[in-house]
Amino acid sequence: MNIKKNYDGKELTLIVEGNIDTNTSEILTDEINSEIGKFNSLIMDFSGVEYISSAGLRVLISTKKKLKKEEITFVIKNINETVNEIFKMSGFDKLLDII
Repeated sequence: MNIKKNYDGKELTLIVEGNIDTNTSEILTDEINSEIGKFNSLIMDFSGVEYISSAGLRVLISTKKKLKKEEITFVIKNINETVNEIFKMSGFDKLLDII
């Protein structure tokens, strides 16, 4: 998994590529946590994400909860059909803001 960070003022976009699974979910968590306090909006660009496991879904929901407490916007964009199907089957399409 690769993660690129782009700031536009106080808006952070994380461009994620590869799989988000048990082996990589901790890396994503660490990347997000290392930036908390530096942004007031987080966008995760999933155009390069091929697969997400339950471990990856846990990262997303815990991030949403953490940022919601701080009233920080969190959205996910550019998901492919496979990842979208995983979100739908797990019900995460209703829990996360996907654009």
